[in-house]
Amino acid sequence: MLSAHRNPQELEQYIASTDARVFIAVAGLSAALPGVIASKPARPVIGVPVSAKLGGLDALLSIVQMPPGVPVACVGIDNGENAALLALRILESGR
Repeated sequence: MLSAHRNPQELEQYIASTDARVFIAVAGLSAALPGVIASKPARPVIGVPVSAKLGGLDALLSIVQMPPGVPVACVGIDNGENAALLALRILESGR
């Protein structure tokens, strides 16, 4: 697990070195992780908001309201399963 706040250097190294074609970023509260990842490579990012506080609405809004040029897909709160299914569809469409 990597955090945009707690270990940004390790996160940057991972993003630069991985051959992952899609990222799934699970985040709560300010939900910075999906946006940080999306700001680096030109690869799809799926954000999964978690219900850490405020029922997850804070994380949901942070993910869906990324600024222009920082595209992040977003699934429902605590819905990592849909993120995995979406990632599979993205990967299948790239064949």
